[in-house]
This record gives sequence, C-alpha cells and structure tokens, in this order.
Amino acid sequence: MELSKRIMGLTGGGSDGWDVYYKAKDMIDAGEDVAMLTIGEHDIGTDDSILDAMHAATQAGHVGYSMFNGNLNLREAVADRVTARTGVPTTPDNVLVVPGGQAGLFAAHHAACDEGDRALYIDPFYATYPGTIRAVGARDVAVAARPERMFQPDPLDIAAKAEGAKSLLINTPNNPTGAVYGRETLEGIAKVCRDHDMWLISDEVYDTQLWEGDHVSPRMLDGMAERTMVIGSLSKSHAMTGSRIGWVVGPEEAILHMGNLSTHTTYGVAGFVQEAACYALGKGADFEAEVAAPFRRRRDLVLGLLDGQDVVRPIPAQGAMFVMLDVRATGLSGEAFAAALLDRHKVAVMPGESFGKAAAGHVRVALTVPDDRLEQALARLVDMAAELAGVAA
Repeated sequence: MELSKRIMGLTGGGSDGWDVYYKAKDMIDAGEDVAMLTIGEHDIGTDDSILDAMHAATQAGHVGYSMFNGNLNLREAVADRVTARTGVPTTPDNVLVVPGGQAGLFAAHHAACDEGDRALYIDPFYATYPGTIRAVGARDVAVAARPERMFQPDPLDIAAKAEGAKSLLINTPNNPTGAVYGRETLEGIAKVCRDHDMWLISDEVYDTQLWEGDHVSPRMLDGMAERTMVIGSLSKSHAMTGSRIGWVVGPEEAILHMGNLSTHTTYGVAGFVQEAACYALGKGADFEAEVAAPFRRRRDLVLGLLDGQDVVRPIPAQGAMFVMLDVRATGLSGEAFAAALLDRHKVAVMPGESFGKAAAGHVRVALTVPDDRLEQALARLVDMAAELAGVAA
C-alpha cells in the first residue's frame, strides 16, 4: 500500500536534522559517557510541588474527558498572564489550550493556510517548522536571517517573499540562535504583515528566558492583535516538557475554529495536567526566574570561556537556553564539525545546518548540563576547533 505524499514529505525527502542527536543517544545507550548538549531539556526536572499538584488532581477525579478547547480555569489563568505581561486585553475566548507548543504551531497553521498556500518562516528555524507547514498542506518558504546581522531578520527580506503568502512564523527569543528580536525589527515585520494581509504566528515559548533587551510580543503592536496568533507553553518556563501543555492566543474566531480542530485531533488535554498547569502559573514570576536562572548563568559561563580566542565565535545569545557558535574558521561545515566532535571527544552538539541554510558553519550548544560538565565540554570543543584551524587554543 502507498502512503500519502503529505506524510512521506514531512521532512522534505531528507534528514529530519536530528542525526547527531540520534547517534549520541545510541552511544549513551551503549554505555558511553557523552556530554549531551543537543536538545532543550532542563536538567532540573519538573518542580516537586507541580508534580504533587498533578497527583492531587488525579486523586480529585480530573481523569476523565476535559473540555476540548481547555478548561475554563486554565484559559483564565493564561489570559490573565498574557494581559499582565503584554498589556493587551485578553480573555479566555482568546485562548486555546493545546498539548504543547508544537500542537499550537500545527493548529495555528491550519487556521492560517489552505492547501498550497505559501507560508513563510525565518531561517534559522526550530527543526519542526518546515514539516509542520507541510503537514497542513501549505508550501514552506524560508527567509534567511543572516549571521552578519546577529540573526535578526530583515523586514525587507521578508517583504521580498511576502507577495501572495498567507502567514509568517517567527520565534523570539529564538531557538537556535538566542537572538531576541528588537522592537524596530518587529515593527518592520508587523508592517509587512499588514501590507500583505498575512497572519503572523509568533512562537514565544522562551519568553521567560531573556538575558538582554526586552521581549516584545508582536500582538502588542498597532493593528496586530487581530492578525497574530501567539504560541505559548509551560515546557521551558516551568520545566514541564513531558507534561505537553501549551496554548495559542489569538482572535476569538480563530480560536473557536482551532478548538474545532482539537475536537478532531487531540480531543483536549488531560484534566490533571491542566490542573497542574494552573498551579504552576500561580507560582508567579519569581518561580519562572528561578527556572531560568541556570541558563543565564551558563550562557555567561560559555561567553566567558570563549573570550580571548577567535576561532570559535559565539553569537551573543540574548535569550533562550542555547548559544550558537560560529566554527567556520575550522574549515568544516557545522555538520562535519559536530560529527567530529562527537566521534573524537564524545561531546554532542547540534549542527547549524539542522536549523536551515543560514546557520551553515555553526553549531548550537544547549546549556542543559551542570556547569562543570558544560565547561569541560566547551574546552574540548575549543581545543578541537583550534587544532583544525591550526592555531593555539
């Protein structure tokens, strides 16, 4: 039997970008000691009090079907949080609860795009973005954010590809680059969306991991609340990656129809997870800062370790739990460098090419291991890069 062209084409006919990760996992499973600096998985785990709240919710009977679009108490909590953080009036009718940010991206593109529509996204990108767009039957179109601009997208480059497009997907603070899009950049992006009547899908799951500058949600900008869908999640802000709990915030009509999509796909999110999410949001900004603190510290550690040499050049990460490193001075591609680093030194990092063409010659380091282990891994990375470049480390 033949499978559908859509399901066969999710990865574009090539690698899904996770080859180094898969190999490193196999090495670990075989008993090898690998420093895993690949994915954005906290090393602290979900806070015990949140897990206790989840368990209490199961004992209280929240184990049956939940509302397909999210229970009212959680939608109220998300709406209150968004209103407080952005100043944009937000009600529960603007909120759809979804099983993680990835499901939110899928729902938002279903709402924005018809079969064959052009859907734009910024390169470098999180590895699932093109496949998510293809999964809804749209055509994925990348717009490069260049390293010489510190991976800040240029609105002129977006405008050059915007004719006839239905949506634009952005992510700030950005995975994989750590860039935080400035207000001027976002004002330019918003103008392109208004001029070309495009939906803006804004992935803001790293909004609590901000090291420099300000996080500006484009929904705050003039004329954008009615054309912006914001993806949020507790995965990064509350170390709840495995709980699969997130949301989409957008115009009421879009949220209503995406709720219908939930009825035909996930049929809601487990009630005990939603209750735990309400509890987690109630812990407030101080708790979110506590979860984020190790990544701020490790980001500073990495930049300090790389100071004084110019073979490995960091993109000065302004947010998120990653640092992007330029290794082009070694003469290797990001893929070749990451493969060699894993084989020679058992340090696993993600090649820039896993995130698009614009990040070629770079590698992404996840700040997700204890400080001493991160320091050791970075020392091996710098030593290998210096050797390849023919200079003293």
